Amino acid sequence: MIRNIIFDWSGTLVDDLPGVFKATNYILEQAGVATLTLAEFRAEFELPFTGFYNRFTPDVPLHQLEEWFHSYFGKVCGEVIALPHADEFLDFCKSEKLRCFVLSAVKPEYFTEQADNAGMSDCFERTYLGVWDKREKIHTIIEANNLSKDETLYIGDMQHDVETAHHGGVHSCALLTGYNTLDQLRESCPSIITANLDELKNILLRGGMTLPSANHRPIPTVGALIYNALGQVLIVCTNKWYGKWGIPGGKIEYGESSVDALRREITEETGLTITDIKFVLSQDCIDSAEFYRREHFILLNYTCRVTGETDVTLNEEAQSFRWLSEPDALQLNLNQPTRFLLDAVMANSTIPADA
Repeated sequence: MIRNIIFDWSGTLVDDLPGVFKATNYILEQAGVATLTLAEFRAEFELPFTGFYNRFTPDVPLHQLEEWFHSYFGKVCGEVIALPHADEFLDFCKSEKLRCFVLSAVKPEYFTEQADNAGMSDCFERTYLGVWDKREKIHTIIEANNLSKDETLYIGDMQHDVETAHHGGVHSCALLTGYNTLDQLRESCPSIITANLDELKNILLRGGMTLPSANHRPIPTVGALIYNALGQVLIVCTNKWYGKWGIPGGKIEYGESSVDALRREITEETGLTITDIKFVLSQDCIDSAEFYRREHFILLNYTCRVTGETDVTLNEEAQSFRWLSEPDALQLNLNQPTRFLLDAVMANSTIPADA
């Protein structure tokens, strides 16, 4: 059972990635080095950050790098905001009487300003700040606070955070809300990867404050190809599927029929109302390399037609959408379950007819 949580700060509870990215490019400019795109920065940045600068600015002294960084970042520090679900997760920790700590490389003065702005100043029992190599500090935190390793979870957004958890012998949760990519986080082998803190909260609640074991049960889900009056299908792109395109859908809740679950999920994820719901097929999706974590899904796949307004309003589950003809949809980088479903529907001509 999880009773103690050690948080990273940047990219875990607050979103300082835009400011750090710009400050880093400012350093590269001052050093006469080519700047990075955001994707390049996320792929290259690491902790301890000395490794990053040794690769890009090996001839610039560390004190000069720090002077350049803080001269820029100090101006935007106050613009850092809490990540979605961070406040709710901290409230959840308080309601469950979890002991909470922060272990971060952020400077104490930056933390104080950002925590005040985010209303998080009184959420932590102790904070350990300005720590370049967290692996050297994790044992001190465990011993000084008499934490049981089996009851302690470290939450962070970078490989270094997961490595720190491994080093301390505690559980680890890698979030997709910050600096490192899904590929990088997978390489570090965390106990669990979640899209955000809300997903982690729900996992803990379902598990009675324990993390899922490797042999937990399959998860039944629903999803649908949604057609508009033009016969186009709605395809969405999500980070959970490595940026591949797929269909809206989600988990079936206890006591809910699959069709009711489909209507609810479609409304939550797209804002659409659907009709003419028809079951097509079921699929097993077991530990797919395309999905961001190991899971066994039982996919119940449907077709349906949108009724009323066709304006799509995405929630945080997806990042973009397109209405496309079936052949055009097949040209996208689809996840395999969606490609299989679309092939089956086209082969059987089961596109819902407009009423």
